[in-house]
Amino acid sequence: MKSQNYIVEELKKRWPEIDPAIIESSMEVPKDRKLGDLAFPCFRLAKQMRKAPAMIAADLAGKLEADDVFEKAQAVGPYVNLFINKKWFASYVLGQIEEADAKNAFGASEEGTGKTIVLDYSSINVAKPFHIGHLRTTVIGNSLSRILRFMGYKTVSINYLGDWGTQFGKMLVAYRKWGEEEKVQQDGIRYLVQLYVRFHDEAEKDPSLNDEARAAFTSMEHGDEDALALWRRFVDISLKDVSRVYELLDVQFDSYKGEGYFWDKTEKPIRILEEKGLLKDSEGAKIVDLSEDDMPPCLILKKDGSTLYATRDLAAVMYRKETYDFDKCLYITGLEQKLHFAQWFKVIEKMGMPWAKDLVHIPYGLISLEEGKLSTRGGNVIWLEDLLKEAIAKTKAIMEEKNPDLENMDEVAKDVGVGAVVFHDLFNNRIKEVTFKFDEVLNFDGETGPYVQYTYARARSVLRKAEAQFGWKKEALDKIDPAILADEYSQELIRILESFPDKVSDARDKWEPYIITRFTVAVATAYNRFYHENPILTEDDEVRRARLYLTEVTTRILKQGLYLIGVSAPEKM
Repeated sequence: MKSQNYIVEELKKRWPEIDPAIIESSMEVPKDRKLGDLAFPCFRLAKQMRKAPAMIAADLAGKLEADDVFEKAQAVGPYVNLFINKKWFASYVLGQIEEADAKNAFGASEEGTGKTIVLDYSSINVAKPFHIGHLRTTVIGNSLSRILRFMGYKTVSINYLGDWGTQFGKMLVAYRKWGEEEKVQQDGIRYLVQLYVRFHDEAEKDPSLNDEARAAFTSMEHGDEDALALWRRFVDISLKDVSRVYELLDVQFDSYKGEGYFWDKTEKPIRILEEKGLLKDSEGAKIVDLSEDDMPPCLILKKDGSTLYATRDLAAVMYRKETYDFDKCLYITGLEQKLHFAQWFKVIEKMGMPWAKDLVHIPYGLISLEEGKLSTRGGNVIWLEDLLKEAIAKTKAIMEEKNPDLENMDEVAKDVGVGAVVFHDLFNNRIKEVTFKFDEVLNFDGETGPYVQYTYARARSVLRKAEAQFGWKKEALDKIDPAILADEYSQELIRILESFPDKVSDARDKWEPYIITRFTVAVATAYNRFYHENPILTEDDEVRRARLYLTEVTTRILKQGLYLIGVSAPEKM
């Protein structure tokens, strides 16, 4: 139970004349803590009690005497301002954290027990760059997966590879015309991208190449084994390359089944659409009319009988429901795909699938370069692997200057460099568009990943010094005096730590990892104030032990918060 909920229960006992529902729903937190820890407005009681709100407030405040829970109560106009006993607050909150950690972890829950959530994210395009434009879907999806597991859900992470479509006809044509095996062996996906860019350059001069590409893709859909063998090779080369990036990001998937897995499984949804009378002819193509839903038609089959994104998405989601029996299926993609998802979600609904309501599109704002929009065919991209490696190199250079004797420097540089990139991406509301600026991403000052990581490392260093100097060991709350943590800086830190479960729930409810990211910054800032204002390794045994206890609790929650957004917590920096 949160401390505020406990206070509400106490007030119900002490103010029996007031409707308990009013006490529960009316409690406020003053913007200025000097006015009190909580405030109870009395406007809603005026009609019932036939008194002015200010008089009611005075009466209610007079009934609350200082005790173990309340320090004092003051009537200020129509409000009762409540000041909570600081010793009680420290003891209560830290006790709640200790009790939770003894069972699982503070902030975790079992609300998702027995429920499965499928997450479709990252979904890279085979034979195209894994560039910074894919960073957002990857880190948002990874964070949401971790948050959901922390709340007891079973998650299934799917990398729905973009490994089918006309672009592979283009790749087949390009490789057959200009491909050099030695360069494929040497440069892998980067060479395939060069071929792709060359195809578009040549197609501008000779548009007939586009017809060749369409014919090549149609041959794939009709089972041409030579074409499919080459396509499978492109997929293998791509997965080998991108695995290095996923390893750097510490991202794992349960399935890599992409569009190509479902191209020959579209018969089932097409048959259902026909049986329901939903499939209509439109200039030789097959569509589902969505005009009554104020949307353009959803194209299911091209004139030549080839499938499209929507067709394969229908087959994929039916497979996922049959395979995983999900309670929700989340799609983390760019905002520009909003209409696409709205269309085929509506098609699933019209097909009579009761679980259509469980499909959720989680959009995010796109990344662009200062020079303009990302474009593979124009060659205007930053490879994500290059970005991460540069972040690691810059971090290592800073560490070599500031802490040349640091153990495991390469590992720490990786954790901090990659963490800086991930943290920067998850720091704002996901719908916000981002202009990628190298200097800003790799700036280690202010509200950044390295700042939070350094705070964690500093706190861990304090604990190691305490162990070396005083033989300190982690101990139970009943061994310390919570009255020592009644100062302003300890109280603020404890107050922020207490909010962790709410932040986790809020992040899940809104599908917003940035809520956790901002929480870690708040913890780091509060701990640094506590650290600077309160000497921890003091000779006073009681004071030292209480402050070390709070430090140790802070490291646990800070590390958990960083984990939930996919950022490592190095022990030393």
